[in-house]
Amino acid sequence: MDHTRFYEENGILIQEVDSRHLEKGLLKTAEYIARRKSVVVLLTHYDDLLRTNHSLDYELLSQLLGVRVGLIENKEAVLAQPDPSRPQQIDSYAGFVHGALAETLHHAPHDTGHELWEKVDKVLTNRWVGFPILLVVLYLVFECTFTIGAYPQEWIAGGVESLCDYLTRTLPAGWLSSLLIDGLVKGIGAVLSFVPNILILFILLALMEDTGYMARAAFLMDKVMHAVGLHGRSFIPMLVGFGCNVPAIMAARNIENPKDRTLTMLMIPFMSCSARIPVYMLFVAAFFPGHKALMMMSMYAIGIVLSILFAMVMKRTKYFRQPKSDYVSELPQYRKPSLKEISLHVWERLWDYLQKIGTVILWASVIIWALTYFPSGSMDLEHSYLAAIGQWTEPVMRPLGFDWKMSVCLLTGLPAKEAIISTMGILYGGDAALSAFTPLTAFGFMLFVLLYFPCIATIATLRREAGNGWAIFTVVHSLLLAWVLSFVVYQIGILFV
Repeated sequence: MDHTRFYEENGILIQEVDSRHLEKGLLKTAEYIARRKSVVVLLTHYDDLLRTNHSLDYELLSQLLGVRVGLIENKEAVLAQPDPSRPQQIDSYAGFVHGALAETLHHAPHDTGHELWEKVDKVLTNRWVGFPILLVVLYLVFECTFTIGAYPQEWIAGGVESLCDYLTRTLPAGWLSSLLIDGLVKGIGAVLSFVPNILILFILLALMEDTGYMARAAFLMDKVMHAVGLHGRSFIPMLVGFGCNVPAIMAARNIENPKDRTLTMLMIPFMSCSARIPVYMLFVAAFFPGHKALMMMSMYAIGIVLSILFAMVMKRTKYFRQPKSDYVSELPQYRKPSLKEISLHVWERLWDYLQKIGTVILWASVIIWALTYFPSGSMDLEHSYLAAIGQWTEPVMRPLGFDWKMSVCLLTGLPAKEAIISTMGILYGGDAALSAFTPLTAFGFMLFVLLYFPCIATIATLRREAGNGWAIFTVVHSLLLAWVLSFVVYQIGILFV
């Protein structure tokens, strides 16, 4: 989220800065000051700052920065003031802002609560202690997602199976009943059964974000991002990518450096979006029941590590090589979770997921059913159009341990990764995880789903934001990377199993 905005009024450039995020907002002010441009800073949400027991001497801040600074409530009076004298030179934007705030931002004395949270932050953001704590928190998140979500998932799966049995007994045989049962009910039902798990995961992630802990996690990764030559704020769009890659790419617009902005967009598809979660959950529950949370964490971790390695490689190319820039990481105050905000946030993400099931997944299920049902006029997989497509691609995928059905499932994941699950529901029925896969091929399949190029909507967004060339580059390099790593995992794995 951007905590500052600029606009002109009567020829005066005005910057509104959120008082709860001063350092980030004033960093942009410093850039204007360094370019000898005039700007008036108006502080918003100052009452919220006071409620955290902070106070700001904005008159002194005005003198230190060399620009007019005041509360937005006193806008007319602030605009009527003359500009103070400006600093002659700014060597570091971050250092300049940090020094000014050190002189003007004060906390109430003897506030033991503030001191306690400062001590907590020293632990949570420590490079040696913070990462293990983050791993434990993520482990608990995924463990709760599986444990609590297992019961409603079984109820929905059982309901889908009962509905299929009922329709099979009551409807006359033919293409229409097959479309309804084998296409729509089995296809959509396979994805729908994971909605409780997705809901629980969204709630837990929203809690982490609303309390302020997600900002601490971003702070830890901020240091890593800066080490590979990227601005620290590049990790924020990547965090958004865990929900959906499309808004994550759009969120990267806030990165001012065009090359860093493009590179961040190219890293986002490595993030495990919510569309991939049902695939992970299906295979993890079936083949790694004793280590479900760890296996889920591993998929997220693999994506993050590969994105960082990808950035390190790209930063060494002529196009992306450039000096490191200043960066600021400001931690928000801890706060009590808001039930209203969490509910709205979770519902927004869940509604997007349900809409996808009712549109993209529905049509994908119909198309897969049609390719399976014809030309034989029955669900005869071996003599279907789908089999012909799968057998055409199988030679390329066989070195990865994938048969033609697995290859077809990956193809149907192009419009939306959830379609992989609906395709499995149509091709394999209720025995998707048991009939054709082994733990080795299941892990290789999850790895391929993580790495091969994201949904069409993500590629279209990347094309719009970064250009045709980078969109094509993402399609090509992600396919190659997915194939090579899945090939290596399978070929090495079969030596030991």
